[in-house]
Amino acid sequence: MENIILVRYEEIFLKGLNKNVFENKLIKNIKRKLANMAIVNVRKSQSRIYVESSDRDFDIEEAIIRLRKIFGIASVSPVAKVPSEYGIIKDTSLKVVGELLSKKSLFTFKVEAKRGDKKFPLNSPQICADVGGHVLKNFPQLKVNVHNPDFILYIEVREETYLYSQIIPGARGLPTGTGGKASLLLSGGIDSPVAGWMIAKRGVELEAVYFHSYPYTSDRAKDKVIKLAGKIAEWCMGLTLHIVPFTEIQLEINEKCPQEYLTIIMRRYMMKIAERIAEKSGSLALVTGEAIGQVASQTMESMLVTNDAVTLPVYRPLIGMDKNEVIEIARKIDTFDTSILPYEDCCTIFVAKHPVTKPSLLKTLEYEKVLDEENLINNALFSTEIMEI
Repeated sequence: MENIILVRYEEIFLKGLNKNVFENKLIKNIKRKLANMAIVNVRKSQSRIYVESSDRDFDIEEAIIRLRKIFGIASVSPVAKVPSEYGIIKDTSLKVVGELLSKKSLFTFKVEAKRGDKKFPLNSPQICADVGGHVLKNFPQLKVNVHNPDFILYIEVREETYLYSQIIPGARGLPTGTGGKASLLLSGGIDSPVAGWMIAKRGVELEAVYFHSYPYTSDRAKDKVIKLAGKIAEWCMGLTLHIVPFTEIQLEINEKCPQEYLTIIMRRYMMKIAERIAEKSGSLALVTGEAIGQVASQTMESMLVTNDAVTLPVYRPLIGMDKNEVIEIARKIDTFDTSILPYEDCCTIFVAKHPVTKPSLLKTLEYEKVLDEENLINNALFSTEIMEI
């Protein structure tokens, strides 16, 4: 009996003639994710992917934790692989069930079998009935429950046979690197990390841009965002973080522009800088954590004005979500506890008491004329810190 990990995908099935491109990218990402663990063989067969290692130090549990954070994987199962000989299959079924019962108190079960190899002498219902009887004979404490069992013994008869009892959900989506590249405007809040995760789930490679207003925001705020970037990077095969000094720009806007337009003009400058970085790095879009109506800078009118600052498309994955929905995802991807740490980012500095909620584009453009845009942006870009995470 050989212990391996069975990897399933779902959406890749729909890719038709491009299916191999997505499969191969997923295999490449799996190898990269597991590279420092052991010598691993990753192969595909009949629309399944198998992760195998002959290394005794190969940690299957750790490998499964890593695999669950790879986009494109629908689920994984630790499986026992044996030759498709019926006597061996029946003996192995007892080993799989016995190992499971040694870890949990379970009382009911059923068998589900799939016969992919039509030369195998028993069909799927016959395998279920016969193996089920064999398990009952050797584990008399168990009973069969076909509707709501405590566990299911799965048997897949292919060129070889795979037995398992766990189906562990994965991240789903599409493999990172199959959907182009986008630049995420990352803050220290709850929303933007979730927006980045959601766009990355569609196979998009991410870069992140963070605006830091030292000394008005502390290094703890910067460290917080770096930590958030690291958590997102776990899901999207790493990312590049651009830390942009924003203090000079905010001071200029605060001094020369009407107070009620501070936020919207500041937001436009963020978009302009992020677009410059995106174009240089090959990103095809900007991504933000905005949702309609959350704050003054997230009304339809405000988004229209900020969109005008750039030519790249701006994706807002959270646009129609409420805060509780966003928080639920933030908890799932382990960014929530970091996001709520009490270290303010630049978006909370120089906030007007009564920011305009329906800004005029014409007025905004007029107010911006007093700013030396090219000099301000070039200074910020020149001093930008770049981190590979």
